[in-house]
Amino acid sequence: MGLKHKFNTFKSAIAPRTLTSGTLTLGAALGLALSPIAAPVANASDITIVHAGQLLANPAGRVTSQQSIIIKDGIITAVLPGYVNASAAGATSEDTVTTHNLKNMFVLPGLIDGHVHITSENNPRGRLDSVEMSDPDRAITAAGFARKSLMAGFTTVRDLGARGGDAVFALRDGIRRGDIIGSRVYSSGSTISVTGGHGDGTQGYRDDIAHLLHSNGVCDGVGDCRRAVREQVRRGADAIKLTSTAGVLSNTSAGLEQQFFDDELKAIMDTAHSMGRKVTAHAHGVNGINAALKAGVDSIEHGTYLDKESISLFKKNGAYLVPTLLAGATVAEWAKDPDTFLTPPQRTKAAEVGPRMQDMLARAHAGGVKIAFGTDSGVSAHGDNAKEFALMVGAGMTPKEAIIAATLNIADNMGKAEELGSIEVGKFGDLIAVDGNPLEDITELEDVDFVMQGGIAYKGAQ
Repeated sequence: MGLKHKFNTFKSAIAPRTLTSGTLTLGAALGLALSPIAAPVANASDITIVHAGQLLANPAGRVTSQQSIIIKDGIITAVLPGYVNASAAGATSEDTVTTHNLKNMFVLPGLIDGHVHITSENNPRGRLDSVEMSDPDRAITAAGFARKSLMAGFTTVRDLGARGGDAVFALRDGIRRGDIIGSRVYSSGSTISVTGGHGDGTQGYRDDIAHLLHSNGVCDGVGDCRRAVREQVRRGADAIKLTSTAGVLSNTSAGLEQQFFDDELKAIMDTAHSMGRKVTAHAHGVNGINAALKAGVDSIEHGTYLDKESISLFKKNGAYLVPTLLAGATVAEWAKDPDTFLTPPQRTKAAEVGPRMQDMLARAHAGGVKIAFGTDSGVSAHGDNAKEFALMVGAGMTPKEAIIAATLNIADNMGKAEELGSIEVGKFGDLIAVDGNPLEDITELEDVDFVMQGGIAYKGAQ
């Protein structure tokens, strides 16, 4: 008897066979006294049913009452009137069914923060952390921040410039595998910046330390900028983020205006778009805002000194503004503190920029610019993201417009509108619930009572 024939005979002997009394197990086939092993049930699914008292399924639409949201294996399969049972939800006896009673709550899509720095959080030790924390330290720290963000109701975040090498990608992938509980992460990798510009991050360190901190996103000249973009894509970036202008928290007195030349900006946009990545630009000064918009950027982060031409370019190009008002309010408070940990250049810029940002959003909103939600958390504390909503409403947006910015608009801005932003068939089963009505009081979103991501309840399970 040949070896192959012997193997096939053994395989045939131990293969499960359907009998009148059940399924023959491996132990029985071998004559071993083992507990029976249940055969896997074909096509069994995890079904989640959410009974929503009030539901804002599509933030651009109306509120409905007494609705049932059906989620199968993490994806929404139906939104039905009334409070349906498992049978009406299409579940079979083989499925695992979980029902959540939110009949006394207001349910809406999971929130999305389109601008965070998930691997760090500003603090008096920030400059020391840059040289003392390892990449694994950053990854572990980021896992804690991602969990805080999720529990605050932000089921998805977009990281726009991460410290710690590949820590942010490890975090992103760990959350997707289910190894870590946290907001779903999309990341731009390293920020594309000019040498010595905002995003370089080496200013003020001695040269040998600066060399160790050098980012692979720093570039100068058209060819080098193409390389830097391609390098982020190679590393796994979901989007590209560049610093079109100087910034507040870079430790340098370089003003707040344009830093990339126009041909460099065009090279960044063209390279990213050719590789299927959207591009967003950090920009405070008006020249840098307008240059990035003319070069074809998909969105502007901050936008502090935008003008009428900027508003016209936003509307002409269909670009989004991500205003990050919470970051402005945060740095403005730091600048007032006589014992602030900000360096002198940072303090000067923070005092100048912070108080201007709410008026900037008021002008952009009145001018018809599309607004997407982003906080720059990491400047402010992770988990406090929802404080942005009250600032947006204070700038003239309605609560509904602010919620749309944090759901439909930011999902569209990220190129994820088919997966995120509303409670509709085919999208991720991401939703939150609060006791009150956020359309009447937007601060309800600062204390989210129920959080579900991918059909799994992580907070407030009923």
